[in-house]
Amino acid sequence: MTTDSARRGPVEHDAPVRYTVLSVKVIIAWAVLIVAVGGAVTAWLLMGHTDRDTEADRLKLDAIRTAGSIVVGTGGAAALLLAARRQRSTEIALRQKDRDQADTALAFALRERVAADTRDDAAARRITDLYTKAVELLGSPHAPVRLGGLYALERLAQDNPGQRQTIVNVLCACLRMPCELPDDTSDDLPVEQIEDTYRATYRERLQEREVRLTAQRLITAHLCPGEHTDGPLSTFWRDIDLDLTAATLVGFSLRRCAVRTAVFRSATFVGYADFASAAFSGDADFGATTFTGGANFGATRFAADADFEWTTFTEYANFEAATFATADFEWSTFGDGADFESAQFTHSANFGSTTFTDGADFERTHFHDGANFGAAGFTGYADFRTTVFGGTTNFGAATFTANADFHGAEFCPIPAPRTDSPTDPQVDFHSTTFERGIPPELADYTDLD
Repeated sequence: MTTDSARRGPVEHDAPVRYTVLSVKVIIAWAVLIVAVGGAVTAWLLMGHTDRDTEADRLKLDAIRTAGSIVVGTGGAAALLLAARRQRSTEIALRQKDRDQADTALAFALRERVAADTRDDAAARRITDLYTKAVELLGSPHAPVRLGGLYALERLAQDNPGQRQTIVNVLCACLRMPCELPDDTSDDLPVEQIEDTYRATYRERLQEREVRLTAQRLITAHLCPGEHTDGPLSTFWRDIDLDLTAATLVGFSLRRCAVRTAVFRSATFVGYADFASAAFSGDADFGATTFTGGANFGATRFAADADFEWTTFTEYANFEAATFATADFEWSTFGDGADFESAQFTHSANFGSTTFTDGADFERTHFHDGANFGAAGFTGYADFRTTVFGGTTNFGAATFTANADFHGAEFCPIPAPRTDSPTDPQVDFHSTTFERGIPPELADYTDLD
């Protein structure tokens, strides 16, 4: 069914308004017409009041004056009319000029916006193409090709700050992939000394290790603030999150690096792991990780939760002068000594059921808001000299196989004297075992015999 609007055709919007402006000929014609009208009125008055007596002359003069007034008034009215038309014409011209300028500015803005959108679309397509090609390189079975893909991603992230977290996620995903590394016993052997049947496999594992080392270096190289942290010369990538869950990391280092959140849960650190002077502004999850070599967390700063629950430190672990907010080392194992000298725990610290196999150094450590060493096992020398325990301190059911030194340690508040009160003490050594004898500085503590 055809409607009236359809029969009339499309409706035009914003059609330009046309104004008629008086020309010179029209103005002259109006002026002549006004004068003619004035003359006609004057003649009519003269003809109607002409007489020879004095009274007639007076009436004639009055008629002439009246006619002149009419002509003058008519001319003034015509002048006002012309002035008004001229003013209106000027206003219309100015309004049209402003409208034209506004239309020009709008058209220019629209062109700029279209051009900007075109540039953005082209840049987005270019980034997508480069990203896709680089990821395709990572899927190659040849290690050199994968290395090229890693460097392509690194360059893309450096040039496009908005893509950095995404590309770091891809690099972390590569490190989370399962792999087989060359045996430690054969790392230093030349390839010619390995049996032919294993030579190709050995080479592949060496190449895979090189790819993983490169991915690690590309990540950590951009997490170190360095001299230039901002500006075009900066290579520092700010506010980066790492997810290396269950990854195998070889000689991993975040030394002096700044990370937001980091997840290393169930990861395996092969060789020496260096986190000295690193800064974690968010949560750091090392739960159930395994350090096969030494672990250095000296002067590391944990601004949020630090989770080391069920972590295994096979060799020496250094946390000297580290700063923790909330720390959880429950059920963790230190196989070759643990050094927490001068460390700061600003919130709670949980070492419940932790095993210290070869010495534990907490000298000058400060626990600001409670420390739990319940059921912990100290098979080596335990050094708590000048340690400050704030809040609730629990060593209940802990076992000290070797010597324990609490000389100069401070417990705040001072523990309650020996009583049979059923209330829970704020400093608890209930059922604590000292196989080498109770340290004399703990002689006044509850339930120590």
